[in-house]
Amino acid sequence: MVTIARIGTAIVCVFVGALAPSTAVAEPVSCAPAAATIAAAAVVRDEDWAEGLAYDAHGDLWVSRVRRNEVVRYDPSGRVRATVAIPFPGAVKLGPDHRIYVTYGNFLTNLVPGSTGGGVVRVDPEAEIPEAETFVSGLGMANGAAFDAAGNLFVADTSTGVVRIRPDGHIDTEWSNQAKHFGADGILVDGDALYVTLYLSPNGRILRIPLDDPSHATVVADLAAGPGAPPLPDDLAIGPDGLLYDATTAGRLVRIDPTNHSTCTVLTDEPMTSIVVSRSSEREFLVGTASGNLLRVRLPE
Repeated sequence: MVTIARIGTAIVCVFVGALAPSTAVAEPVSCAPAAATIAAAAVVRDEDWAEGLAYDAHGDLWVSRVRRNEVVRYDPSGRVRATVAIPFPGAVKLGPDHRIYVTYGNFLTNLVPGSTGGGVVRVDPEAEIPEAETFVSGLGMANGAAFDAAGNLFVADTSTGVVRIRPDGHIDTEWSNQAKHFGADGILVDGDALYVTLYLSPNGRILRIPLDDPSHATVVADLAAGPGAPPLPDDLAIGPDGLLYDATTAGRLVRIDPTNHSTCTVLTDEPMTSIVVSRSSEREFLVGTASGNLLRVRLPE
């Protein structure tokens, strides 16, 4: 099947075949809508594309501006405190060592299997002038990222699948070879499992991958109710209700219940790329967009 998708900063046509074991997927259900306002407007629309979001230990927000090749640090008042040059940055995550970890190489040329232009850098927020330090290199299109309780870093390499990186920066090849899922994008850890979005899947597939048995991925949900434009599932977060929320660059924020595989759209807005629970309220998300705007999304009570 051929689908049209956003990869990093480009729009491409991609052949998508069988992507994961199938399972029964429930029909979409209805749910109360969320409310969205602009928390911070893009300075230059589209050029300010917000690919990743994360808070540091001080409550400052780090935003990867993939088209600008930089990650920007904002204090709670919205003032820019630092800018770090990183080539095509993707996900931004706070590590267990309180450093900021950023995937890089999130660009179309690294989508080809065998590419080695991607990796992960880390930044010390306590430095007077923060700089990027290489943590791991030689990945393909390094995109999403998430840490488990043991400090292992999982990277969604869109060109190959999920890569497990030990705390010392070495790749766990044996584990990673069992988690080959072309098109992997958003990723998060919840207990003993990973949840991964397959951005290039025509049905907007979300997978669950057991941390101790990565070869046995199962389908949590398909975001598409039927034929039509691909949903383009991107970044994931866990809401206050314990359910998954997926920001899609098709312009929907989708709630997913992994227990019964049901989905519902809580917000329809501009193309969404990244999501993080707000520091001001657990019922709010900050959502990054392709335009560069940051949305404040309030869930219904």
